[in-house]
Amino acid sequence: MGRSDLAAHAYLFYPDGHELSPEARARLATLADHTELGAGFAIALRDLEIRGAGDLLGAEQSGHVAAIGFELYVELLEEAVAELSGTRLAAARPVRVEAQIDAYIPTEYVPGEAQKIDLHRRLALAESEDELRELHAAAEDRFGPVPEAVEHLFAIQEAKLKLARLGADYLIFRGGRTVVGPLVLGSTELRELRRLSETAVYSSANREVTLRGDGFGRAVGLVDAILDLRLAA
Repeated sequence: MGRSDLAAHAYLFYPDGHELSPEARARLATLADHTELGAGFAIALRDLEIRGAGDLLGAEQSGHVAAIGFELYVELLEEAVAELSGTRLAAARPVRVEAQIDAYIPTEYVPGEAQKIDLHRRLALAESEDELRELHAAAEDRFGPVPEAVEHLFAIQEAKLKLARLGADYLIFRGGRTVVGPLVLGSTELRELRRLSETAVYSSANREVTLRGDGFGRAVGLVDAILDLRLAA
């Protein structure tokens, strides 16, 4: 135990090397390699790579991430870091996308957990469609053709950006039904919306536009159509 000018030491005892699992040897090597002050993050990141992120970045999510979503988890983490460092982040209006689709980064596409986390972070922090296109091109160049589950991640972030431009708070895609709101549409906009899509229905009471149709692409297309109406008005 360290006291004042006396350095603390820790002694780890373990059986002969051949009795250790590969993961255990890797963890001990990590501790031996990172002994400097402030090396905790490097150790934690290496441990994440050794054991994997579990369902955090997979087809299923668990714990706090399941409750709030990875993008919001990243935002909350960023806010906490900013608070501890004494800085303030500009408050962004919350936009929510709930979609019953497979949206994750498969291990066979991006094998490294640190690389997965970085791609998720860059997606969540993208502030324009140009940034998304650049990130998509970079992912394709580095890892190969983008699989459907990852395309869905890009589509969700694109939908969020468009909802923010539209002034809406949420998009819900479930069971072949899309709901976008809250929105206030004028009579001219309603006529144009019905002309563009006969299955789109507007509820003035709920201030929501509902569309029936399969595929998340149609859900994003609905947001595009409403944006076009606003721009044409």
